[in-house]
Amino acid sequence: METKVYQKNNTLSLFKLFSASLKDIYASRFLSRQLAERDIKAQYRQSYLGIFWAFFTPLATALVWIVLNNSGTVRLTDTGMPYPLFAFSGTLIWSIVTESIKSPMQSTNGARSILTKINFPKEALIVSGIYKLLFNTSIKLLMLLIFVFFYGVGLSWSLLLVPVAVIGAVLVGTTIGLFITPIGLLYTDINKIISFGLQFLMYATPVVYALPKQDGLLKTLMTYNPLTPIILTTRDFVVGTVSNYGYQFLIVIACCLPLLLIGLAMYRLSIPIIVERLSA
Repeated sequence: METKVYQKNNTLSLFKLFSASLKDIYASRFLSRQLAERDIKAQYRQSYLGIFWAFFTPLATALVWIVLNNSGTVRLTDTGMPYPLFAFSGTLIWSIVTESIKSPMQSTNGARSILTKINFPKEALIVSGIYKLLFNTSIKLLMLLIFVFFYGVGLSWSLLLVPVAVIGAVLVGTTIGLFITPIGLLYTDINKIISFGLQFLMYATPVVYALPKQDGLLKTLMTYNPLTPIILTTRDFVVGTVSNYGYQFLIVIACCLPLLLIGLAMYRLSIPIIVERLSA
């Protein structure tokens, strides 16, 4: 008599992971909003300055470079616009990108106490982090609008595209953050390394100074830096100039879309394993 042995197929379908992840994001949309509201209220409840902290970091960084430029301590090339507006818009957009990169790790790390006790779609933590990020970003954009009026740049139709560019920046940052999060949850040193690396990367991106006109190492780094078209295109939309990096911007966004899905799949696979290690 012939005996048949059936073995369980352990192969994972990437499409099924994507589908399950997206379904959980939709199913947990109310939970995501509740978590975001709780964290936002807690963030500002015990703060005297309140929402001022949302744009304090980019404003402080911009002020440092404005003082250095005006005093002649640092000689910067012509930016084609009032330098305070150039510096503040650059640091503000950069802060959105960096917060997007850190958001998945911070949201997941902040929920350690419930991860090991309650079973819920972990993707809700990612979405709640994006909600908080968009809330803080809306405050920053209002401040940026004040700078635009103050320096007489004026309104232009391209301002309507700024939210689209900002969403693109959030998309890019979140994609990077999803790949970092599983490792960062296991090793706390990763968070410090990321913070240090982002400080270095800022100077390889046209945040506080324009793209160099002469060939050299810095221009090469900036040219091939995928964050460069994000910063330049968003800033061009703010001041109403024609962006020369719109095509590169679209390429970066197009590349991020499949990477975002892969990042979500990695997050879905790794978090249960990490939760087991945390509860051990």
